[in-house]
Amino acid sequence: MARRCDNCLLLLPLRAGAIAWATVIFVYSVIGGIILFKYGPFWFFTYPEWQIYGGVSLGIGAVALMNMIALSSRSVVFTRACKFFWPFVIVISAVRAIIMIVELNRYQTEITWECNNGGQIWVSAAANTSTTSIPSTFCTSGFSTLFEAFIISLLVDLVFQLYMFFLTWRYSKRQEHYDSMKGPFHGGFYNA
Repeated sequence: MARRCDNCLLLLPLRAGAIAWATVIFVYSVIGGIILFKYGPFWFFTYPEWQIYGGVSLGIGAVALMNMIALSSRSVVFTRACKFFWPFVIVISAVRAIIMIVELNRYQTEITWECNNGGQIWVSAAANTSTTSIPSTFCTSGFSTLFEAFIISLLVDLVFQLYMFFLTWRYSKRQEHYDSMKGPFHGGFYNA
């Protein structure tokens, strides 16, 4: 008979660690979504593009919030719903990451132009009548540093989401395991 490992691949205790992990995903997804909504026109120049990326980021944050609520309340239904949603979220996030990397590479000259012209927005994206300018830290670090930071952060985001899906799946399996045990009725705890 195969040995079962309840705590394999866990960095933190299962339920509390998964809540903490979901909190981290929620916080950085919401912050990333807000940054994309505010400064997206400086990096992505087709009108709804930055709004779609920011919306996906906020959607990831919503699933992470739902996961926090499911784990906090020990809800079987919400845990199963999260276990259902995470694969779709991961695929959408992976597609978003690939498209963002390709588009950033494609818009390299426009981003460099924005930095060379005082942080003003590129002409094709100027339909967005925003008075903000690109933050100076992005221009001083250079495009290659910005590009590498985007790639690393998108890959870390995917790894965090995959691990969150694993934690949700593992917690769901633990719920199923304990659900099959007999409760305090009809034979006492664990039928002892």
